[in-house]
Formats: sequence, structure tokens, C-alpha cells
Amino acid sequence: MGVSLGKEKIMADYTLADRESGILGQEFLTWLWFKSEVLSGLFKTSKGEHFTVFVEQRISVEGGEGDSKETATVSGVHSELREARLGLRNGKKVNKALLKFQQDAEEWTIMLKAEDFCVGPLKTPKVETRREEGDDPDAIFLEKFYLIEKCAVFLDCVYEEFLRLRITPSKWQEEVREFSDWVIKEG
Repeated sequence: MGVSLGKEKIMADYTLADRESGILGQEFLTWLWFKSEVLSGLFKTSKGEHFTVFVEQRISVEGGEGDSKETATVSGVHSELREARLGLRNGKKVNKALLKFQQDAEEWTIMLKAEDFCVGPLKTPKVETRREEGDDPDAIFLEKFYLIEKCAVFLDCVYEEFLRLRITPSKWQEEVREFSDWVIKEG
């Protein structure tokens, strides 16, 4: 099972102390992994539309500073992300994750980096490219753009929920307690 930190240490790593700018991104991705599992991925937009989000097949966790910085990257089609979970138990946080958003029968995947919120490859649902005579020549482009924008709305919604919790100390501490329990249980 490896060495694991106690619940108090895990909670201390997620307190409201001022940190470097990349830490907020790490906390967001770590929180998103946790929430997507405890909520079965279910979230909703401000308009009340339900969607799901899951951490998929590729995740990287990082801990330490300077020369002692350690990173563990886990990937695989049927990966249970055990090494990454072990990293969480040992104080690491998610620094990069492949996220899958779903709504109805549509699916989007994006790679998100914590340090600068850089979005890597974005895969949208397939857009029909066949056109009938008289169709708008911009229809394919507009449909693709709409799907990209929809994914951005999903990401904004989960980030807004995270920030609302993060800036409320009592709510964040409760979230950290639940996260600590999850890490210990799932690890």
C-alpha cells in the first residue's frame, strides 16, 4: 500500500493558505476528480441542464517543490488510476487531466493543465459534414464552433462551483474533510 499521510496532513495541504498561482489549478483538478466520482459525474449548468464530467484514462499528479518535485503520470484504456490515487494519499495534487464531458448522447474530451488552465486537444461530438444543395455553407463551421462553446460552458460551470466553495472557508473545510475521507477510502 505504500506510505500514506494522515487525514490531518491531507487536510492541511488543502487549507486556504496563500500559494503559488498554479496551486489553484491543481486544487481545481484534484477537486474535480473527487467530485466527479462522489457525484457520479453529475453537474448542471446555470440554466439547469445536466451533464456529466469524469477524469478519463490519463492523469498526472505532482508534489514537492524545486529539486524535490515528483510527478506520477497514469494512463491506460482501462486504468483505475491507482498510482495517481496513491499520489493523492501522499500529498500530491492533479496537475494535468483528460476530462470527458457528456450530455445526452454527445461527448467531449479535453486535456487540461493546472498551472495555466491551458486546454490541450479538444475533441467534440462528430459534426455531419455532408451538405445538401442549398445548405448554408457555414453550417459545418458554426456547428463545430457551437460544440466547442458548449464544452467551454461545462468547464466554466464546474470551475464556478469550485470557486464558490473555495472562497467560503467553512464550506471549503467541509469539502476538504470529505475529500480526505475519499482519498483514504479509495486509496
